[in-house]
Amino acid sequence: MELKKNAMVTICGRPNVGKSTLTNALVGEKIAIVSPKPQTTRSRITGIVNRNGCQFVLMDTPGFHRPRTKLGDYMVNVVKESIPDVELVLLVVEPVAAVGKQEQALIDSIRAAGAPALLLINKIDTVEKDALLAVIAAYATAYPFAAILPISARKRDGLDELLREMEKYAVEGPALFPEDMDTDQPDRVVCAELVREKLLRCLNQEIPHGTAVEVTKFSERDNGIIDMDVTICCEKASHKGIIIGKNGAMLKKIGESARRDIERFMGTKVFLQTWVKVRENWRDSDMLLKNFGYGKD
Repeated sequence: MELKKNAMVTICGRPNVGKSTLTNALVGEKIAIVSPKPQTTRSRITGIVNRNGCQFVLMDTPGFHRPRTKLGDYMVNVVKESIPDVELVLLVVEPVAAVGKQEQALIDSIRAAGAPALLLINKIDTVEKDALLAVIAAYATAYPFAAILPISARKRDGLDELLREMEKYAVEGPALFPEDMDTDQPDRVVCAELVREKLLRCLNQEIPHGTAVEVTKFSERDNGIIDMDVTICCEKASHKGIIIGKNGAMLKKIGESARRDIERFMGTKVFLQTWVKVRENWRDSDMLLKNFGYGKD
């Protein structure tokens, strides 16, 4: 397929509205981790979709929220910096007939950037169709969206119509990425995120939000097996004990679950070793934030 057009597309919204689920569904591969907990996505994740001669570069951004740490400041800035200078913005909202503060702030950023925007009302499988009319009315008065599309990212409902709409905003130009690429993230970054996803899924309350994951060893044997060491950093010694669990049971559960997804992603067998370290208040340390890949660069 010859790619003659391209479009940079930002996906934004409040935490937990389904942005990463939508990104994965459009790409057709799991490149962004998902969990029921808010603020799962911390950095801008790029997914690549090739369709009908167009290459769409999707930028899945962190959930827009009120920051309480320097990590939170970084996440909010990622969103704000991803809205200007793109061909299209997709604002993802839940089927609630009111424009919330986060949505209004994002609409203000879209208006200031002058970028074309589509409103995506996600999770339509959770409400009656009649309820969508009030949601559409609320947002139609808030901003002149180019189109308002009801979708279910989880069930892939409405995605073909969304892609057809996105094609209208592609501009003439060569592919920005090789045709066989799904994401620009390095393998070790995706693997670290898959481990963090399991922390979010296996641990309760604030603990997983206070963790960061770093791949400290990534080497391939002659037979293709990958040896990987991963360090999980947490903020308190008490959290370290919970992550490890009684006789190491929780850490083993997290590691085994992550290894299966990493092997699926890498397409080969992986020998994974996990370690846990305490780094107090790392979410407010400029040095540690940069070390974990959350720096200003």
